[in-house]
Order: sequence, then structure tokens, then C-alpha cells
Amino acid sequence: SGCSSVSYTYTEPTIFFEYAYDCMKLAHERGLKNVFVTNGYESADCVEACTGLLDAANVDLKAMNNDFYKKECKAKLQPVLDTLRRMHGAGIWLEVTTLLIPGKNDDPAELKELTAFLVGELSPEVPWHVSAYTPRYKYREHGPGRTPSALIERALHIGKEAGLKYVYAGNLPGHDSESTVCPECEAMLVSRRLFSVSDIRAADGKCPECGARIAGVWQ
Repeated sequence: SGCSSVSYTYTEPTIFFEYAYDCMKLAHERGLKNVFVTNGYESADCVEACTGLLDAANVDLKAMNNDFYKKECKAKLQPVLDTLRRMHGAGIWLEVTTLLIPGKNDDPAELKELTAFLVGELSPEVPWHVSAYTPRYKYREHGPGRTPSALIERALHIGKEAGLKYVYAGNLPGHDSESTVCPECEAMLVSRRLFSVSDIRAADGKCPECGARIAGVWQ
């Protein structure tokens, strides 16, 4: 089909890890890159097995609050933080997504703690995607409403203030921060709208305007 990568997603890839592992080996043999979209609950053994096969991962860091994880996800925060550290240490290209839910995980102090972790424990070059929430299932009638764009923009500002070089708004079609700009000169590098990419001006990993190195996985 002319694709450049395989993404293992929507069903948590570690649920079918043995199958994904076999597919990743076959993909690399055919010159395809491998991407996980994951909740970050990989064990140390899993990350070790992925090393050299998994080229990139987008990990959900749903909150910087263990109570949120226990109540909303029936899970714990620490294993996700451990996975992020392990993946980054293994050289897997890492991106982080936070679904911002009004009144649940949007406290500015918590977002400052989250972005400080990304910058201090991982790298300022780790992209952070802040996605707008739309009510679903049991929250449709009795839970928080859709995330206002102002809350997304406040979170993006916090990320930039923390030192993150690449911050993106998710689920806000047409928002300026869907696209990638050079962190040095702000030249447009990758133009996006939702799932469409209209232009890539940094295919060699450098800004065409100022020559700055642009972090990423490049063909």
C-alpha cells in the first residue's frame, strides 16, 4: 500500500503482544517502522523485548495524580512513569498524550508537575499532545462536558513555559498547534489538520529556514 509504518493501536498492543512482536519482526524485514499507541503499562521485560523493534510509541499519561488513575482507570500512575523512562532510555522515539478532562485532570499545578517530569526525566524534545475530551458512555449525561479550547491553550502554554519544544492540541481541528513549527525560528515545518498532512518541509530533520536540528524519526 506504500505505507511507511505499522501502528498497533485502539486495542492496547500489549494485550496481543506476542502477535505484535511477530508482526514487528516481519515489518522490519520489509523496511516498515513500528509504532505503539499505548497506555504505558508495559513491564520492564516487555520494553526490553521491544528494543530494536519498536521505533516509536505514543504513551497516554492520563494525569499526574495517582487518585485519578485509581478512580478513573482502575490503575496506578507509577508504572506509566516507569515505562516512559524505560522507553526513553531504550532509544524508542517517544510522544506523550494527555486527554484533558474539565475538573478531573486540568489543575494547572498538576499540569506543571506533569510537564516538569517530561522535561526533567525525559527530554524537552518529547512532543506533548493535549487532547480535548468529549463525553462518552456514563459521562455523557452526568459527567464533565467537552473540554473548552481555552483549557487546552492554557495547558499548551504551561508546556511551553516548562521548556517543551513541541506541544500540540488534539481534537481541535484547525487549531494552529496541530502543525509543527521550528522551535528556534518558528518556521512552518509540518502542516497538519486532524489526520491529514499537507506539507513536510523538514524531511531531512533540519529546518529549511534556519538549519536547526528537528527532533523526530525521519525517512
